[in-house]
Amino acid sequence: MLVGAADPRGGTVSKERARRRAVKLAELERERASRRRQVYRRQRRRVLVRRLSPTWRRGRTGRLARHSRGERAGIVLLTLAALALIWVLVDDLALRLALVLILLLVLPAIVVIVLDRRT
Repeated sequence: MLVGAADPRGGTVSKERARRRAVKLAELERERASRRRQVYRRQRRRVLVRRLSPTWRRGRTGRLARHSRGERAGIVLLTLAALALIWVLVDDLALRLALVLILLLVLPAIVVIVLDRRT
């Protein structure tokens, strides 16, 4: 069809196309506005939830936080090895339990002496 040619329904093709485009643009604008409202509500809700929820400390905290993963693994493995040696080499059960208790009580001091970085 030619531009401005008569449409069988009585209007011109370009006017019909312009009307459809206007309807489509109006619909897109309604969808955009709806989406903007949704995004705004979601952002407000996130801000409110962040404000009301307690903050969690990120990373490691506490006594073992000072040591790297390798150092902690070394502490655990050497302690287990010492416990195994005590259990295998000592025959008397009372002495075994006493040595294990002494090891567990002295272990923090050994860790501080060997691994502490305060020097």
